Amino acid sequence: MRTIKGPAIFLAQFMGDEPPYNSLESICRWVADLGYKGVQIPTWESRLIDLQKAAESKAYCDDLKGRIAECGLEITELSTHLQGQLVAVHPAYDTMFDAFAPEQYRNNPKTRTAWAVQQLLWAARATANLGIDRHVTFSGALAWPFVYPWPQRPAGLIETAFKELAVRWTPILNAFDDVGVDLCYEIHPGEDLHDGITFERFFEATGEHPRVNILYDPSHFVLQQLDYLEYIDIYHEFIKMFHVKDAEFNPSGRAGVYSSYEGWVNRAGRFRSLGDGQVDFAAIFSKLAQYDFDGWAVLEWECCLKSPEQGAREGAPFIEDHIIHVTAKAFDDFAGGQADEATNRKILGL
Repeated sequence: MRTIKGPAIFLAQFMGDEPPYNSLESICRWVADLGYKGVQIPTWESRLIDLQKAAESKAYCDDLKGRIAECGLEITELSTHLQGQLVAVHPAYDTMFDAFAPEQYRNNPKTRTAWAVQQLLWAARATANLGIDRHVTFSGALAWPFVYPWPQRPAGLIETAFKELAVRWTPILNAFDDVGVDLCYEIHPGEDLHDGITFERFFEATGEHPRVNILYDPSHFVLQQLDYLEYIDIYHEFIKMFHVKDAEFNPSGRAGVYSSYEGWVNRAGRFRSLGDGQVDFAAIFSKLAQYDFDGWAVLEWECCLKSPEQGAREGAPFIEDHIIHVTAKAFDDFAGGQADEATNRKILGL
């Protein structure tokens, strides 16, 4: 067994226009002072990384790592959540997802998709240049508007959607395979990969591509009312990344999983800061240790009530307290005795 690394923090929700949130060094010093040891970097944030340059220059990546190391941190992973979302977009979401792309690629889904694919190809090489062996993204979604089976879905609709999703992702997965990097899809509502069965559909559609893996985030399973502990039992071989994020589900006689189009504060299911929700993190960290998870525990702060500053401040000690420093020996070794085959046969009366 190996000890989970951490605490680390995903910087996406903390970047801003005011110091210390507006530059690489200042935000890294801020999170290091809070007790974090690693940072997960959103690659769409140009103040943190030039993705193309990172893909093309090992020297640039060495310098980036050095600047972060001077702050007392290391890069845990790179993220292409926004770009991955744009690899597959149903037309119903074209206008809303246009904001994820630079202005020159908006109002043109074909060129927007091409831009997103290029971003992922650069991300593969950038990740390898940084000496990291895993990367996180979203799958995008072609079938999400049809998640509820009304009107009745025509036969083969979902199969066609996942076939097309695999067609779009397979060249990207091959690029990650070429550089020895696992691609971890965050299993997330709004993506075609949003639970266990949809992950299996995609894995099968890609011909069980060896680079298809999972970022595990229990908060999204609380909102779906999915057993997030059994999920680890079933898919632990694919879980290569971990977002530590809390959530709660409080159904009533007026609202349930779909939450009535309400905003986050009034939803039955909502994200909370660590320790304020219902996720059993002690059980999660135990299971991940049991299955020899060798990645980072990365805080993703998303809370409908608490400020990001307080969430980040409380997050580092929360994660540190939950990391299990795995034992190198069995608890009952003191009572053991040396044995050989002859002794064992004697004990068994043979």
